[in-house]
Amino acid sequence: MQDIVKTKTKATELVSKKNNNNNQIQKIETNEGSNNGTAWPNFIKNIEQQSKETAETYNKRIRSFASFVMEKYEYNLDVLIDNLQKNQNVSPYQVLSGYVVYLNQKGTVSPLTIKQRVNTARNFMEFCDIEISDRKFRQKVKSPRIIMKDKEALTKQDIVEILNTCADIRLKTYVHLLAATGMRAGEALSIRLCDLDLDADLSTIFIRGKYTKTKRDRTVFLTQEVSKQIKSWLEYKYRRRRRVYYDRTTGKAKWEYMTPVKNPENLIFSSWHGSTSSSIDSLHTHLGYAFGRMLDRIDGRMREREDSNVANGRRRITLHSFRRFVKTTISDLGYSDYSEFFIGHNGSTYYRKSGKEQADLFKKIEPHLTFLDISALERRGADTQTKIEELEAINQTLRQKDSMKEDTIATLSDTISTLSDKVTQLTQEMELVKKRQTNMTA
Repeated sequence: MQDIVKTKTKATELVSKKNNNNNQIQKIETNEGSNNGTAWPNFIKNIEQQSKETAETYNKRIRSFASFVMEKYEYNLDVLIDNLQKNQNVSPYQVLSGYVVYLNQKGTVSPLTIKQRVNTARNFMEFCDIEISDRKFRQKVKSPRIIMKDKEALTKQDIVEILNTCADIRLKTYVHLLAATGMRAGEALSIRLCDLDLDADLSTIFIRGKYTKTKRDRTVFLTQEVSKQIKSWLEYKYRRRRRVYYDRTTGKAKWEYMTPVKNPENLIFSSWHGSTSSSIDSLHTHLGYAFGRMLDRIDGRMREREDSNVANGRRRITLHSFRRFVKTTISDLGYSDYSEFFIGHNGSTYYRKSGKEQADLFKKIEPHLTFLDISALERRGADTQTKIEELEAINQTLRQKDSMKEDTIATLSDTISTLSDKVTQLTQEMELVKKRQTNMTA
């Protein structure tokens, strides 16, 4: 219970911090409380036309770049752009190279993050009509080499252990869904009640293109096991409960029993009173932090970080690890093209397959994406054993038939050999008779 309370408290702090950052972004976009002019908010508004999520990410990177410019040159981004356009003792390559040094000296920024921030700063300059040559940029702006690390591979037993360790039914359902479908973390959090079809012969979930990386709608098949888990979670979420509230008339706390009303637009992983899509970010923060706390309760490699020297560095096992597991599992079964379609990659040939063909393929894969339904696995095992016994019986019958055929062939061979001997003997006797007749005539 104490761990759950700590998890909620920490997650609330993270959400509050994130909301404060979002408020700062809003102020920048409306040019209120900002001394960085108009270039920055105009750049963000332009990116926002394509994707709000990308705009938020770019805004955070430009904020870092603005801090560097203020610390290094003691003026804001608009002044920097003006100086670059007039070539006043500063070049874009000099600025970007200094920005690399600035980020590298912090010691807390990875080489990949440095590259991303520098590229965003370059895009910002080009947006403001600053010409940057690719050849000169490669020669004059040198970022640290990116060290590619092997991603941690999850096994089926690892996932079973993770699911059994989840004490929170919402976290368990969320992790279970990721492990059985290979969805991206944000895609799973964007699912509403109206996107579920759990009563069909083969349960499905509809994912809106608005929340997919490829910006395409898609429908994902669910295993029977994860379908049951989602139903259990929803029954718990919309259960009858005791609600305590403050009565302003009497000035006292009161309570009542109530049953939450299901709204088709409600996100399935939100609280019973939450329904708007704007809460997806806070959900990601809460569940991501709870997932990390859960991994810390498991001994061994699951609690390890990619860099053991960094206390709060990236974990070896993340929510994205389940996506890699699903892709690998389906590919190892010989359905590599289908795996691309199933996890929502672009360009898969299986976008042209009929729904029935896709469903038939999924039924073959389903047992390999089932983790906790022991009874179902035992039934499948019993069915498999029965089929093996049937095949062994058929094989034994065929062997007996082959043996009988071999005996028949041997008998026929002996008969033919005997007949051949008799024919030879008769031929010899006929020749002797002919010789005698010839001698008598002579």
